[in-house]
Amino acid sequence: MNVQRLFHAPAAPAELLIRGAHALDPRTGLDGPHDVLVRDGAIAQLGAPGSLPAPDGADVVEGEGLHLFPAFFDPHVHLRTPGQEHKETLVTGTAAAAAGGYCGIVAMPNTSPTLDDASGLRALIAQAEHDAKVPVGFMPAITRGLAGTDLTEMAELRDAGALGFTDDGRPVVSAGMLRRALQYQRLCGGVLALHEEDPSLSGHGVMHEGAVSARLGMEGIPSISESTMVARDAALAAYEQGRVHFQHLSCVESVEALAAWKAAGAQVSGEASPHHLTLTDDAVLSLDSRFKMNPPLRTEADRQALIAGLRDGTIECIATDHAPHARHEKEVPFEEAPMGVTGLETAFPVIYTDLVLPGVLPLGLVVERMTAGAALLDLPTPQIAVDAPANLVLLDLGAEWEVGARGYASKSENSCFEGRTLRGVVRLTVAAGGVVHRTPIEVAA
Repeated sequence: MNVQRLFHAPAAPAELLIRGAHALDPRTGLDGPHDVLVRDGAIAQLGAPGSLPAPDGADVVEGEGLHLFPAFFDPHVHLRTPGQEHKETLVTGTAAAAAGGYCGIVAMPNTSPTLDDASGLRALIAQAEHDAKVPVGFMPAITRGLAGTDLTEMAELRDAGALGFTDDGRPVVSAGMLRRALQYQRLCGGVLALHEEDPSLSGHGVMHEGAVSARLGMEGIPSISESTMVARDAALAAYEQGRVHFQHLSCVESVEALAAWKAAGAQVSGEASPHHLTLTDDAVLSLDSRFKMNPPLRTEADRQALIAGLRDGTIECIATDHAPHARHEKEVPFEEAPMGVTGLETAFPVIYTDLVLPGVLPLGLVVERMTAGAALLDLPTPQIAVDAPANLVLLDLGAEWEVGARGYASKSENSCFEGRTLRGVVRLTVAAGGVVHRTPIEVAA
């Protein structure tokens, strides 16, 4: 059965000619200046710079000096709808995605009420078809109420449009429960996306357990809280021949466990977030609650392991774990603040500024990893190719901007990169064939 999995508000199909931008798509082998013509929302032609005439009525974007990539895809986003709209909505969350260059995102189920039944999913889909600027997919819960005791009706949810299932924010503590979920998932399809944490080890920790937590006198979360669950759940996935995706990996041991089980043939994948790839627990010395997230920022050795895993393909994709909170919720003592940071509007510029410009990661690899989340969910990967749907992001890699200086498209402003000067400005985003974001750029009619 061919069930739709991504949903968005109707938009006029783009009629657009992008002239002379440096097109980079590692999957199709593009790496150089091109004209790209979009007609009726699809990529109609590629040509040498200046070679394609503009059809009547088409917008012409002068792309010389700019870079054109396949638009990004994020498999791990919190949109807070329903029930927490003071933090984010489908309108503001997808606007933030568009501003960050994304053509698709996947929303997590830790809402109020929890997204754990087909009627709730259908209601959210209807809302997305009215409000979402970019396509949104939904991952309902693995267990009812995220409580870990009763499985949701996964087959019914899949038929209603679920991309997969996750108790995101809470681990599936019981190995027996996860085994049953894997057996069910194998029958109905989709992937299980897991937040890995052993509550008996993490306890009431508020940051990484190590030298910095000892210095600050704060209760820590040890890295083995995550890595032991990664190893356990990869073993269960291998035994049941199920599919598991590990969310926001943060430590050396988790990367090692993922690599080992991949080598053993398990159907497992992983993601890393921009904050874990670029920051360490030293940032918590500021006691700024915007540096509080789960899993926590860890050590430089952990950060380097994540970068190495991203480079060699052990970690397939970059995901933001965009987790908006209202200002009053974060403006409390560090120990009392909720976990989570926003990320959709800063993801590419942070990675580009901190990892690409210094030569740590090649640009093409970053583009590939920021679009790979779609394939992990059995969705078409964005690409620059004739006849492909237009999912494109046009960036000025030379432009600098200060995070937060002009506010955010997101409803929340709990960015851990607030005040940073970054390189890379999104000038244009095309998602599902429509122009969804535009910042000032030379445009001729």
